[in-house]
Amino acid sequence: MSDILMTPEGYERLKKELEELKTVKRREIAERIRQARALGDLSENFDYQDAKRQQAMLEGRIKDLETVLGRARVVSRPDNAGEVVHLGSTVTLRDEEGNTRTITLVGSFEADPLQDRISIVSPLGEALIGKVVGDTITVQTPKGTIQYRIERIE
Repeated sequence: MSDILMTPEGYERLKKELEELKTVKRREIAERIRQARALGDLSENFDYQDAKRQQAMLEGRIKDLETVLGRARVVSRPDNAGEVVHLGSTVTLRDEEGNTRTITLVGSFEADPLQDRISIVSPLGEALIGKVVGDTITVQTPKGTIQYRIERIE
């Protein structure tokens, strides 16, 4: 199995989520199951069936997080963090129309494009790694080819 690259922030976020699921959420679902059992016939008890389904999903998520955290390799900021794009960089890009976009490069398990957290293995992430301010990159997207100029690296 290969390592899962993560930012320190992403690693901590997943650790907190795992702790919350193992303590608070497990107790909440166990209580729902207990209350549903008290209602009697389990074969037609929607609350019981729903709670058991949520319990299975919760345990699956816990297992996934434990696997990811066990394989995680936390990558810290290099000395030239503001000069060269790397995992964890926040990069401001300008497209051909002059629009700017600021993204943060993260590991694939941390990616959330709606929050501008872009995976380093995505086409945009791969194009940015190792680049410096002033470089122009070309990215193939479902909407066509887009060129960006790197305006800032943090």
